Amino acid sequence: MVAYICFIAKRHHLLVEIYIPVLLFIVAFLYASVGHGGASGYIAVITLFEIPKLFYKPVVLVINTVIAGIAFIQFYRAGYFKWKLAWPFLITSIPCAFIGSQFKTGDNLYNLLLGAALLFPIFRLLSQPVKVKPIKPLQLMPAMCWGAAIGLVSGFLNIGGGIFLSPVIVLMGWGNTKDAAAVSSLFIVCNSLAGLAADGAASIHFNATAYTWLAAAVAGGLAGAYFGSRRFNLLTVRYILAIVLCIAAAKLIFT
Repeated sequence: MVAYICFIAKRHHLLVEIYIPVLLFIVAFLYASVGHGGASGYIAVITLFEIPKLFYKPVVLVINTVIAGIAFIQFYRAGYFKWKLAWPFLITSIPCAFIGSQFKTGDNLYNLLLGAALLFPIFRLLSQPVKVKPIKPLQLMPAMCWGAAIGLVSGFLNIGGGIFLSPVIVLMGWGNTKDAAAVSSLFIVCNSLAGLAADGAASIHFNATAYTWLAAAVAGGLAGAYFGSRRFNLLTVRYILAIVLCIAAAKLIFT
């Protein structure tokens, strides 16, 4: 596997050394601005350059955890995090994410499922009305069921699940967009850690390339989380993110 990575790096030196970090910076910026870690976006970028899943899967989860953690800190400091909105999802999603990570599938089916899964948040991002809905009290059992379902799917698809949780919270009227971003960022951190625990620490192989990817994503995540929590109009970011997800879904489904 290491030899294959070296071959790819030599064959596409500029692509790996320049293009991927730049694209990861952009993806991290956009995702962190809405409280997401960006795993689905990173996967879409990396698979464009034929990097094997065995290499990028644990790397993506690490990057996802770090970026979501950065986003959580920024949205928490901005006063948007509500523990009572978060814990019902977390209590069921974490064990289910661990279980979901145990299931394995081939690359083609994996990419198809992940691309199809992205259609739901794309639809919600584009169809969500601009008018702010009144906040409703959280319903405990439905929230726990949603947490379990999203956690299971997230573990299986190697993502944190924020792209599913955010529209659920907003759609159900349990929080506004930034409330959802704050909860989703912590949700992503916990589920990504559960996925890493399921794979085991031995599966994580960081080399110079992986550290470059991490540094680029962290820079984008820091900027995106700051602007998303304190500066940006999330309506604009939502539409930009929907476009990014459309590109990612198309790449994964049709490749």
